[in-house]
Amino acid sequence: MLLLLIGGGLWAINRVREGIGLPVLAVLGTIAVWYIGDAVYNDYAVNHVEKFSSVVLENAWWQVACFLFIILILTPGINRYINIDCYKNTSFIFNMMKAGVQSPTLSTQIEQLFRGCVAILTVLSILAWTRVGSDLPYYYFPFLGDKADPWGRTRVGSGFDALWAFANYFQTFIGAAFGIVAALTTKRTTFYLAVLGCLLTWPYYLFDRTRNTMLATVLPGILCWVFLRFRGKLVIKFALIAACFLVTEAWFTYVISSRGSGVSVITALRQNGYSLSSKEKTHHGGLDMFEELCWINTFLEDGSYKQNWGYRYFAELVNPIPRSLWRGKPFIGIDYAVARGQGGGVDEQAGVNASVSTGMIGQGVVNFGRLFGPLVAALLISIWVAVLARLDLQGNKLGRIPLYIVGIVLTFNLGRDITLITLYPFLFGAAMIWVSDRRKMRAKNSIPILAR
Repeated sequence: MLLLLIGGGLWAINRVREGIGLPVLAVLGTIAVWYIGDAVYNDYAVNHVEKFSSVVLENAWWQVACFLFIILILTPGINRYINIDCYKNTSFIFNMMKAGVQSPTLSTQIEQLFRGCVAILTVLSILAWTRVGSDLPYYYFPFLGDKADPWGRTRVGSGFDALWAFANYFQTFIGAAFGIVAALTTKRTTFYLAVLGCLLTWPYYLFDRTRNTMLATVLPGILCWVFLRFRGKLVIKFALIAACFLVTEAWFTYVISSRGSGVSVITALRQNGYSLSSKEKTHHGGLDMFEELCWINTFLEDGSYKQNWGYRYFAELVNPIPRSLWRGKPFIGIDYAVARGQGGGVDEQAGVNASVSTGMIGQGVVNFGRLFGPLVAALLISIWVAVLARLDLQGNKLGRIPLYIVGIVLTFNLGRDITLITLYPFLFGAAMIWVSDRRKMRAKNSIPILAR
């Protein structure tokens, strides 16, 4: 497995110019963090070896290795098939790394993206006002009081809950887009307005309890600034990323500590302030996808859990359908949560106390078993890599590069599960771009022939 990670990483570095390199590196890094990182961070010798048999552990490591092998085998062919019309283009990101952001094409894209984000934020603000009323300032600035959450709902939605959930995902993309605009724009006025957009959208997530949305909102802008806008040496770039990691680690540690004490982040800050010394021993939960893979193999081996032959993937696929239109819509992962001992929750929570992520590879095993599961999961991720590469290779078109950067960041979050719930900000961003493309095409086709 380690040889595949190293060899695949070297191969991907040599393919950055072709557009496929960075997405593959993102996938390899995701596997390294969620699976090898689990073994290192959670003390493999004490935690994993004591919980599972040597056969289960060995099978799980082979599944990770097979997943990596299949990714490296399938991705080049799938990329060539999906991107046949732009396969020979040079990566737009690669050119930006070399030449910087001083590009008329990029500048036009950034300005159009910014205007679209402002329009959608205006709509979201109106929707938020209809739900929270006079508490609207706490929607933008939750640290001033108690957070106003216009998009809140139970795990099992009803009525218009799907609308509010979609609004939340739109806001995530808009927040990330403001950061990208601030990092890449060459116009001072747009920069200041984009920073204002960040100040209005980021606190909603930064003072929440969910770490993956914090990353999805903030990280794209930071990566753009460090690797595309900042023209310093590579060593300095990595030093900046290391500094950002330390800040993120400190804040995540505080968030985890606050969650453990049963109060919100804002309440904890108001009551106790922030102290690194009191939080330094906090253990990050959820960094255990290799452990979950071992649990899945254990349950399948002793017969306490049965593979569902794609039902879990089907439930993920139909998730966008509002439950008010399909009352029998499948739940996502509830059967596995019950198998992991999380049953007994209230009806509004689908009968479980908490959901349990299966991991990128474990999700495939849950669906198609210990042999074919890693293959199916690798196939889905190979398609995802090709989609990201296409955005990069078509980077001269409106919105492709911001959407690509959001997708690269969300790849890490897919390590917990390949799910539309993670990809909604990306999909809604793609919908914005599609609508914009259709409007431009319609306007072009409406020009009289003589005017042309």
